[in-house]
Amino acid sequence: MALINPTLILNCGSSSLKYALISEDGETRIEGLAEALGNSDARIKHKNLDGSKVEISIPDSGAHTQALKIILGELIAEHKPVAVGHRVVHGGDKFTKATIINDEVLAHIEELASLAPLHNPANAAGIHAINELFPELPQVAIFDTAFHQTMPAHAYRYAIPKELFTEHHIRRYGFHGTSHAYVSNRASELTDKQGKHGWIVAHLGNGCSATAIYDGQSLDTSMGITPLEGLIMGTRSGDVDPSLHAMLNRKLGLSIEEIDTLLNKKSGLLGISGLSNDMRILEDADKNGNDDATLALDMFAYRVAKYILGYTAALPELTGVVFTGGVGENGAEMRAKIIGHLKHLGAKFDEQKNQELFRGAEGSFHSADSAIELWVVPTDEEYQIMNETRSVLGL
Repeated sequence: MALINPTLILNCGSSSLKYALISEDGETRIEGLAEALGNSDARIKHKNLDGSKVEISIPDSGAHTQALKIILGELIAEHKPVAVGHRVVHGGDKFTKATIINDEVLAHIEELASLAPLHNPANAAGIHAINELFPELPQVAIFDTAFHQTMPAHAYRYAIPKELFTEHHIRRYGFHGTSHAYVSNRASELTDKQGKHGWIVAHLGNGCSATAIYDGQSLDTSMGITPLEGLIMGTRSGDVDPSLHAMLNRKLGLSIEEIDTLLNKKSGLLGISGLSNDMRILEDADKNGNDDATLALDMFAYRVAKYILGYTAALPELTGVVFTGGVGENGAEMRAKIIGHLKHLGAKFDEQKNQELFRGAEGSFHSADSAIELWVVPTDEEYQIMNETRSVLGL
């Protein structure tokens, strides 16, 4: 049975391609992942409409175009997409909403590679591949940064010389925008509170960000000009003294590139613990008396709570806190640890409800006497991209 007027969603990385084909009503989907693209072991892991799974090797070292030929020509050939929605990481300050892709838009996406060198070129590769294979299909770019373009200047500007902003567009942009948009909208649908809602969304996974959202608009977010700023993450440091770069260069002779790698790929939970960036492994190690794992968990919880408390300043009123992402959705112990720091907000949770929320479960876990609401909402970026794609095309 073919999907009715489905939308194809593509999330292209430098060596991977995550895809989903979602029906017009959003209720049914086919999905999969092409990985190790460019290598001899490139392969596609595909999940059919009935839930069955297949794995296919990609010949010719598996570039994005070759992967899409197999996906569209074999795996989903009976389902004809009406449009393609692309996740694009960086839209700079030009793109404030989902945008239909033409030659000019594609050129801007490629120009913005200086702000997202690992992501935007890969996103552009997916667009080029669709242009080559199915030029008749309309394509839409949904930018991670677009949702945060509603931030006021006092939230997005850095305290650096003005010309760096006016001439070189150096400012805070924020990321995970599609996730924050979906999760905050869903929380507003779930709550019984009437009127406008003020949410602080904690997207906690290997990458982490917090966002203050009021009446559906981002007012501040923890990531900056790159995804490195803000919270402690799996392998990213989050906030550090900017002079650390100069000090590491002077003391250890590290180059800018080496310092960038250290802060993005060797820091965070992995760097603190010296063990892993996986929260589950760290929690097991913590229970077995590993002091470094304990410290990593304590630092992570404290930094998230500090941002949550700080972002109350951005909101006219606070309805509650919403957790999402792999850790936010499944980490009951970490949620409890974070909320333990929110005593000045009057946040109180129901232990049983908290423990029951994992593996895709959606719901509240605040206790009856809590001053704010506490929710877990599994993110669905593909659904959000589908909605925005269809909306901008008038489908």
